Amino acid sequence: MATRQERRGFAKLCALLSEVDTHAVGSGLDHTEWARAANLGNLYEQPILAAAAHTLIDLVDQGWTITIDKIGPLLRPPSAHDDRQAEKARIRRQEHVRRDEQLRKPSVRRFVESMERGHRHGDDIVSVFNLMRDGGELADTLASADDPTTAIKPYVQIVDQSTCELTSFRLHDIWRYFRHTWSNAYATVPGRSMPILIRDAATKHHAVVGLAAISSPVVQIAERDTWMGWETDQFLKAVEANPTTEIAQWLANRIQTQIDEIYVTDLVRNGVLEPTGTGTDTAKTVARLKADAERYRQKHHRGSAIRVVRNIESNAWVERAETYLFRSKRSAALAEALEIAECLGQHFEQEATPLAGLKKALDDRKARAQIRRVIRKARGERVGTVIADLTVCGAVAPYNALAAGKLVGALAVSPKVLAAYRAKYARPSEIASAMAGRPIEREARLSFVGTTSLYGTGSSQYNRLFWPANVMGGAADVSMGFHELGRSRSFGTSHFSDETVAALVRLSQLNGSLIRVNSIFGEGVSPRLRKIRHGLAALGWPTNELLKHGRERILYGVPLVKNLREFSLGIALEPDYLIDPGMEEADQKVAAWWLGRWALRRAAQPAVQDAMRSHRLVRPIQHGARVPLPVDDDELLLFSAESVLPGS
Repeated sequence: MATRQERRGFAKLCALLSEVDTHAVGSGLDHTEWARAANLGNLYEQPILAAAAHTLIDLVDQGWTITIDKIGPLLRPPSAHDDRQAEKARIRRQEHVRRDEQLRKPSVRRFVESMERGHRHGDDIVSVFNLMRDGGELADTLASADDPTTAIKPYVQIVDQSTCELTSFRLHDIWRYFRHTWSNAYATVPGRSMPILIRDAATKHHAVVGLAAISSPVVQIAERDTWMGWETDQFLKAVEANPTTEIAQWLANRIQTQIDEIYVTDLVRNGVLEPTGTGTDTAKTVARLKADAERYRQKHHRGSAIRVVRNIESNAWVERAETYLFRSKRSAALAEALEIAECLGQHFEQEATPLAGLKKALDDRKARAQIRRVIRKARGERVGTVIADLTVCGAVAPYNALAAGKLVGALAVSPKVLAAYRAKYARPSEIASAMAGRPIEREARLSFVGTTSLYGTGSSQYNRLFWPANVMGGAADVSMGFHELGRSRSFGTSHFSDETVAALVRLSQLNGSLIRVNSIFGEGVSPRLRKIRHGLAALGWPTNELLKHGRERILYGVPLVKNLREFSLGIALEPDYLIDPGMEEADQKVAAWWLGRWALRRAAQPAVQDAMRSHRLVRPIQHGARVPLPVDDDELLLFSAESVLPGS
């Protein structure tokens, strides 16, 4: 409970922030200064006030408005602008809060400076600037070349732990440096992640054209799932309209596989399961399993063995299975599987054929409910293996003036990328193997890649981004590319600073939250999101409303196979690809398509030429591919003083 003094301090802060011009804010509200202006005192000793104040300052910095009436302060979210440029500016302000906060960190600044500092490589002194292309040189080369297609030679380079042979930089450091030039903060992605560089073989050091990253997808996106045809109710209706032997056999197999892929040795040892299996009374077995799941869930959240969990060898599947986290998950999953088998399995056992069993189950209301659970389970299992999100995709200067973002988008789903993804993830799944207590491999062949626009007003990068499938080894009469799936207003945390997150986490812990976010893989998605949610709940503030970005995003997707729904769910065991996954010369063919369709046309425009020439590699270096380290006021004053010193 907040004290009277804390409530007065918060009210004063609200009054001060209500006078802020929300059209002029964005990464500019200093938390310390505003706390001092409101005479809040030592916030560390006032955790409730600290969480409330930091959250409020961030929200106002994102365009939220405060009005004061008789009841007290009222907070109103920003509305989307009809003006496209104004809306883009608002979203950039929102993203720049965390990005600039990150770029001010000493460790990040040291990294950027180390990349920009020259080092010896063979007989040359090289720095990250050697991986940028001078815009004037590029414009001149495109204008004078007899064959303009030789002026840019893009190719895909998968980022791994190796070193660039042309600069001796680690590939991941190259990728990370250029990622810091994005509008939003750089962050590692939990789960699967495969960074990609697009480089230009037409330059000495193979300059960076753009970046991409294929990562684990957002699990539930209604617009995507409906477009793919595997949304639960939608798919169930399709099955009812046309039940087939293939689907019936798939359902029967799924029921048995779901049980077989759960480690049960300790459950039998502890008397939760009978030695011969589930026992004769399934209902009692399910009840024991659910109680066991809850007991071990609470043990996990007490966090007494977190260090032990993190020290377990990655392939010690039995040891990992018997941790509190996976004991809880296994008991819950087995309880669900046995309920499904008890209700739905009997129809398949009693009928002569799987198809007859499916038809009988569809007429049974309870069995239909279990079919829905099987569909949801299958989608949840496969969504993170055959589907991926394009979480990073874009070109760097000066190539971005030539619409090279479209080139990066196409190359991000090219045969080389799909082959690399399959090779990287054709290994035991961490969660499935921990559930089974033995190595379990999941499908690693992608069927679909999705992404979202940063701005809800449109995406010039993905707009009309389609290409003939034959440039990737597919049929000449087939077009593939980025389909617009719909629009979504998403939840997120990008509008909260690390300072605010820390205050919210501390409050939730001091408040005795029973849910501990341990940031262990397998515990759940987005630890940052869950931490903020718990902190806002401790304040008693509306979490869902405050976690909304206040922005609309456009969803896009690239289907890679013809049998999208069937392969994605695992009904079909083999993908019917639109491309040739083994094609080796796809990079060159995609590059030739992009040059003819986009780049050369734009290069002929005077405005585009001027845009390219603005990115110079002569000192002082003013180049759009250089990380924009924020300059604080004290640094600016120091620079101004030094600039007028004699001899400067």
